[in-house]
Amino acid sequence: MTGRLGEPLTKELTPWVSAVVVAAGRGSRFGGGESKQLGLLAGRPVVWWSLMAMSGHPGIRETVLVVPPGQGAAFVDKLKLDFPVKVVEGGEYRAQSVAQGWAACSPEAEIGLIHDGARPLVTAAQISEVLELTTRYGAAILATPVRDTLKRVGSDGAINHTVERAELWQAQTPQGFKRPLLEMALKVSLKNPQLATDESVSLEKLGHSTRIALGSPRNIKITFPEDLVMAQSLMSGGAVEGLRVGQGWDFHRFEPQRPLWLGGLLWPDHPGLLGHSDADVMIHALIDALLGAAGLGDIGAFFPPEEEKWRGASGSYLLGLTRKAFQAAGFELINADLTLIGESPRLGPRRPEVIAALAQALGVEPDRLGVKATTTEKMGFLGRGEGLAATALVLVRKISLSY
Repeated sequence: MTGRLGEPLTKELTPWVSAVVVAAGRGSRFGGGESKQLGLLAGRPVVWWSLMAMSGHPGIRETVLVVPPGQGAAFVDKLKLDFPVKVVEGGEYRAQSVAQGWAACSPEAEIGLIHDGARPLVTAAQISEVLELTTRYGAAILATPVRDTLKRVGSDGAINHTVERAELWQAQTPQGFKRPLLEMALKVSLKNPQLATDESVSLEKLGHSTRIALGSPRNIKITFPEDLVMAQSLMSGGAVEGLRVGQGWDFHRFEPQRPLWLGGLLWPDHPGLLGHSDADVMIHALIDALLGAAGLGDIGAFFPPEEEKWRGASGSYLLGLTRKAFQAAGFELINADLTLIGESPRLGPRRPEVIAALAQALGVEPDRLGVKATTTEKMGFLGRGEGLAATALVLVRKISLSY
């Protein structure tokens, strides 16, 4: 195994790794009728962040999500995933859910990475450390040293004695196991699933040691409603600190031989715009604004016009690719404001359609988007009807922790 501890690993450096994200718990301590894993965190369900961390890691080949029995369709509907995840239903106890998730993984998997769906703040570096140690030693878990003084208390509420904390660690996830060890651990766990809190406990009973990868207090588990508030604060880095603004402009001249695409929609019976792709000025301006806010360059560098593969590419397709890169860099769109500049076509009658199309491509609620139009009062090339322009202004938030 090559590479330093904490560095993201490439698929070439790792064995076949399958990640099982467990979200089958009832979450009774969280309250409310809906699963805590579907509670919203930075505009996404809690478990979405765990899935994104696993699926986006270069060392993981596949991701399986385990959901409560009978809730497979509900989770799929709520998550609206645009990256590959296999969804299976779990059992009454955690051990049963892990076993069913592992059974759904590829038979080629050499390492199983088990992660709590309610731990949305895990980082790529932490995942890499667990994979590194698992590959070397067979089993590893993320954990943090206990920092507080621990007291053993009797049933009468009185302290019996203080527990020595020097060698105590608090277990987190992910937890990694080579296939033979994971299957041995699951066999033990399934004998008394109500007592099996994690797979490393079962390995202890078998006499196999598990290595510790240093976790972080930020890798919290969402158990109570106040944990969701804490996670939101950690993700955003503060109400103002995590905010960024991006601005984009685009201009194209009319080309009567081409169809007109604006805001992801076809506008029949109107001259199109000249460009290497579909020349959708509204989407191109929006892409530039998103890339700029995330520090990812500009549309010309991201989708070079000299590359043949982008010839005729639809704006919606390019926006979808931009969205993936934007989210992988750890950003969330708070809102976007777009302005179309030109004499025609008239945007007003189709404004709701444009907003709906852009919202779908971005995976956000329509009320996060503002779309409007103006003219130049017959001044300049836009006023003479020679083309169209668009501007976009976005407000985004840095939300992830080094995915």
